[in-house]
Amino acid sequence: MSGTSIENDGQGMIVNPKPTAENQDWDGDDADRADRLRFEEEQAMIREQSEARAAKAAAEAKKAAETKKQAST
Repeated sequence: MSGTSIENDGQGMIVNPKPTAENQDWDGDDADRADRLRFEEEQAMIREQSEARAAKAAAEAKKAAETKKQAST
């Protein structure tokens, strides 16, 4: 048996540094930056798709209203 406990040896733990005066601009590593970029791109794509769906729905509603108006005259 070793002198250290498996539960308390710190292996496999995630360490998030607390901001200090010298590392306020800490930005993580390249993988963190890539994850943020990927997330931003996914959010932009979701917004574009959402806007396109809303525009399509508005166009269909306008077309239906015009068809209904023409049918009633």
